[in-house]
Amino acid sequence: MTAAVLYGKEDLRIEQVPVPSAGPGEIVVSVAAALTCGTDLKVYRRGYHAKMLKPPIPFGHELAGTVVEVGKGVRKFRVADRVVALNSAPCDACYYCRHNQQNLCDDLLFNNGAYAEYIRIPARIVEKDTLHVPDGVPFEHAALTEPLAVGVHAVEKAALKGDEAPLVVGCGPVGLAVIAALRLKGIRPIVAADFSPKRRELAVKMGADVVVNPAQGSPYAKLEPGKRAAIFECVGVPGVLQQMFEQVPRDARVVVVGVCMEPDTIEPMFGIVKELSLQFVLGYTPEEFARSLHLLADGKVDAPSLITGKIGLADVKGAFEELGNPERHTKILVEPWR
Repeated sequence: MTAAVLYGKEDLRIEQVPVPSAGPGEIVVSVAAALTCGTDLKVYRRGYHAKMLKPPIPFGHELAGTVVEVGKGVRKFRVADRVVALNSAPCDACYYCRHNQQNLCDDLLFNNGAYAEYIRIPARIVEKDTLHVPDGVPFEHAALTEPLAVGVHAVEKAALKGDEAPLVVGCGPVGLAVIAALRLKGIRPIVAADFSPKRRELAVKMGADVVVNPAQGSPYAKLEPGKRAAIFECVGVPGVLQQMFEQVPRDARVVVVGVCMEPDTIEPMFGIVKELSLQFVLGYTPEEFARSLHLLADGKVDAPSLITGKIGLADVKGAFEELGNPERHTKILVEPWR
């Protein structure tokens, strides 16, 4: 079969590899839709991910498709079922799992290889983090379940109060997911900031009430007066946190959602003199993953607007070279059988 394999920094190759087979508890899925991801883009540029993958390794992790083989002992799925599978699953035995923090699991199992014609789903992921895609839901929309779950988790973990005003900084896929989750939670008004006109436009579609170009004015000035600022950092590049420390209002809360994979430096004094609160969030739980699929299936999120291009496997590397331009793409749909 054809698959995209990451060998190192910006070294992504389209190769012929063996078709996987299902072991006990496993399933094999024919990938109908795989989506590009900001984390994948950073991994592509960096060449590895310390926890999730080490090259050479099949690449990609947001997918939906059809079951073509079922391993011994699988009762939940049958051949021809439409499914969406996470790229990870918790152990459900460690301290964090027992306290409903499965995203922090001591033994989180990862799986990659969405940019391929077929993918094997490990038994633990089959059992805990693979869901049936409802009839009528396009595969490409189901594949958005994972990134939407990131936004849902960030909003749940932040647990904003009525006297807090949200600002989402960075309107890439993660920021857009946070905006959608805030809207679905009934938290308004939502202010969103991004330099890109295209992404500000998408922010409005996802539910932002006010959009700001930071080059033309401070987004913090647009927050609802008399409320504590709650800023969701969804950029994930070095320097952004320090800039926030310098610019945010006193007593603000900064919720870090963007994944920064490079060394960064902040000066704590800026946070100290303003008594800022700094909160980091990671991933999502299985429950939030399932809830996100229901939101997409019910049409609560404008899924079509998030997919800005369609390609086949042969064009995957070129897609990652284009993703750096926010005016061109948000998420690119990879159709392996295209």
